Amino acid sequence: MPKEGNILIVDDNRELLLALKLYLKPHFKQIKTEHNPNRIKEHLQKDAYDVVMLDMNFKAGINNGNEGLYWMQEVHQLDPELAVVFITGYSDVELAVRAIKKGAADFIEKSWDEHKILSTLRSVFEIQKSKRAISGLKKKQEHLKECINANNDVFIGQSEAMQQLIQLINKVAPTDVNALILGENGTGKEVMARTIHQLSERKDEMFVSVDLGAIHENLFESELFGHKKGAFTDAKTDRTGRFELASGGTLFLDEIGNLSLSAQAKLLAALQNREITPVGGSRPIKVDIRLICATNMPLQQMVAEGRFREDLLYRINTISMELPALRDRKEDIAGLADFFLNKQADKYNKGQMSFSTDAIKELKAQSWPGNVRELQHAIEKAVILSDKSIIDPDGLFLNNQASNVLDADCFNLIEHERLLIEKAIANCKGNMSQASKKLGINRSTLYDKIKKYEL
Repeated sequence: MPKEGNILIVDDNRELLLALKLYLKPHFKQIKTEHNPNRIKEHLQKDAYDVVMLDMNFKAGINNGNEGLYWMQEVHQLDPELAVVFITGYSDVELAVRAIKKGAADFIEKSWDEHKILSTLRSVFEIQKSKRAISGLKKKQEHLKECINANNDVFIGQSEAMQQLIQLINKVAPTDVNALILGENGTGKEVMARTIHQLSERKDEMFVSVDLGAIHENLFESELFGHKKGAFTDAKTDRTGRFELASGGTLFLDEIGNLSLSAQAKLLAALQNREITPVGGSRPIKVDIRLICATNMPLQQMVAEGRFREDLLYRINTISMELPALRDRKEDIAGLADFFLNKQADKYNKGQMSFSTDAIKELKAQSWPGNVRELQHAIEKAVILSDKSIIDPDGLFLNNQASNVLDADCFNLIEHERLLIEKAIANCKGNMSQASKKLGINRSTLYDKIKKYEL
């Protein structure tokens, strides 16, 4: 069984440091010693520790323990969860109680009691390990609550193109390689990423999805790497970054082509080092993720134009897969339509519903510039407005939807804005960068409005 636990021992007695290191080394993964307490911060910023053993008195003739309490406070400023075990040469129960009340995990005397030293450290380490595990589970549980209503669609497709893609997914998913999913907006890139996750060895761990197109440049590090309380004006509490949440599982970065060169450099460093440092933090955190990225942008062309880092593209592009547009796999429309119909009928308590033959023909006749997402919203609208169990062509309301014509007699600004956005997206065939330029807004604002109007 591999050894666990990293211990930092800080004491001005070099002989004691050497003796403790020799004795504890066979029992723990790493034992680091330091005689100068001023270097504690340096050690904690460089490496991750589970327990700090700390002398209570460093100056000769001073035995009140204030020095030790001061340095414990410094330790906890860097890492509030780090366990501190005090070392003292004085059998002072009152001092021990005072130290524990101030936040110490335990207290041992310098008298050489091997059994006491080892049992105390092992006990503190196991408690510390449990606390960190519980803390990690709580963070992941909070994220699961956020995602409880997340898209749970399935990856559907009987067309030849989709069958070939599914075969590729079955080969790639069990591995741990990074994958890049290409395709127009609305083709189902996140659904595909979730499918890869569910077929992988990491299926019992977290799948964390991040829409990079909707993150403001200034919030990139905070969102992905987390931040510490007080790191900036609105940092009222600690925030766990998406990398840390996804550790052990899969991190899905959608719209990666939208990142600035500065953000690309930060992402590349995190992927290369397999560690992140929260904003305002000092200690790096090791992360273990399987990375899946997606974009509708031409990354190779962007590399040639200097808008995307070539080294980052190589890092995320071990396996590349492209989702075909819905207009290029119309034989899948009937199956998708039935799936969404059953889902929405159940959601809105409409009972058993079905499409007429002519309704399916009408669905197949559409160009669907918004791809699967547009089909899904069209069917949801049909279910909501339908008074019958069988939906016919008129019940699809596709003519109104396809035209996207503004009503000259309608003065509702919200309705006009929604229709303008729909028209821009359709005109640009789902390319959000082009659509945002046509509308005269940035991509993050466009994504906010898409969510607002549920487009």
